[in-house]
Amino acid sequence: MKNDLPDIAALEGLLREQRDAYLRAPFPTWPERERHLKALRAMLLDNRDALAQTLNEDFGNRAKEEILLSEIFVAKEEIDAALKHGKRWMKPQHRATNKWLLPARAKVVPQPVGVVGIIVPWNYPILLAAGPLISALTAGNRALVKMSELTPRTSALFEQLVAKTFARDHVAVVNGDATVAAAFSAQPFDHLLFTGSTKVGHDVMRAAAANLTPVTLELGGKSPAIIGRHARFSYAVDNILAGKTLNAGQTCIAPDYVLVPRGEEQAFVERARRSLAKTYPDFGSNRDYTSIVSDRHFARLQQLADEAQAAGAQLHPLADVASDRATRRFVPTVVTGAPDHVALMQEEIFGPLLPVIPYDSLEEALRYVNARPRPLALYLYADDASTVERVTHGTIAGGMAVNETLMHIACESLPFGGVGASGMGAYHGYEGFVTFSKMKPVLTQARFNARGLIAPPYGRRFRMLLKLMLRF
Repeated sequence: MKNDLPDIAALEGLLREQRDAYLRAPFPTWPERERHLKALRAMLLDNRDALAQTLNEDFGNRAKEEILLSEIFVAKEEIDAALKHGKRWMKPQHRATNKWLLPARAKVVPQPVGVVGIIVPWNYPILLAAGPLISALTAGNRALVKMSELTPRTSALFEQLVAKTFARDHVAVVNGDATVAAAFSAQPFDHLLFTGSTKVGHDVMRAAAANLTPVTLELGGKSPAIIGRHARFSYAVDNILAGKTLNAGQTCIAPDYVLVPRGEEQAFVERARRSLAKTYPDFGSNRDYTSIVSDRHFARLQQLADEAQAAGAQLHPLADVASDRATRRFVPTVVTGAPDHVALMQEEIFGPLLPVIPYDSLEEALRYVNARPRPLALYLYADDASTVERVTHGTIAGGMAVNETLMHIACESLPFGGVGASGMGAYHGYEGFVTFSKMKPVLTQARFNARGLIAPPYGRRFRMLLKLMLRF
């Protein structure tokens, strides 16, 4: 990567400035961190209308109410939790000391790691810039944020607002194309957090490896929803559809496919049609429903549907209008009978296509889920404790919600992160604080101690002591 390009040279200069500033003040006090969190909170709330408007323009249509709820409100709640608990998280944690090390004392001291890099996707650019930044600031770090080029208006506004709110050697935003993004991930950050596709996650991890930069990868994958045999079926369908249609399914934790008891496929389709009509009446002109972000993404979704249909799948549009390429309004569609080999069943869908797959037993459903890469989220609809326990312990996913979709991400006390192909590491709440901290172990020895008893020269006394130590 040539470093004589203006954008990349500016990026490298920003990183040097922030690292120098960190070295001058490596451990901000709680009042300093509190001030930064409150500044970020005010920035988001004071400019929420402008941010919502630019994001609406970037998408072509995205309801202001949806943006305020899913991005601004969730970020505000995360900041409020950090303000409430951050001072306590900073305190050293006293640990037990091995009896043979007494009278030494042990503790873990949280320290800021330094300069954090945050790479933001296009689907929730405000929340997914602010969320990691909240954790980084609570832990006392400085941060560079790379926004997405697919939401250029929002990215430009966020850069302007951050520049007015923070010193550039504390928090700064970098904008640019894929070349800048590649250079960003190759910088020697003290920690790098990336949110995006699994495919790009491979590239980010390879670039970070050159500097041995620790990474947190928030990826995606095919998050399943399982409707139990004795679940509240109508509620389950309504709730799954709500999770799938938020942001038109352009959500990393959206339900990607649904496992239903065999014979319930048509009932699912019929209930989903009624649910969509209630949620988005007059669908063709409803302004609450989000457009697909770009022509390329719209074409990809159409190709997924066409390929599946050509292979024998049945498409069940949930509204009596056609998808509109001009406005990028894609009609939510349930898909039944899709063969496993088609792209729809292999790739993360990231849009309002919803495969429904029948199962004959819960064990069969679990085998289906476990035969695939571990997902970012798993949703179970069941009220009986035995089913909930079986699925909880019989699957591995980044997160799980019972009788709910998406909302676990809004619970700031829960860590958020993937596993395997859906990511590594976590943030939010205390886990976010730990992710961006070096939890330094410190052992303090007392003036009078027994260290000399285990020092050479080794002799009879040492051998007797060692025998005693190995026995107890």
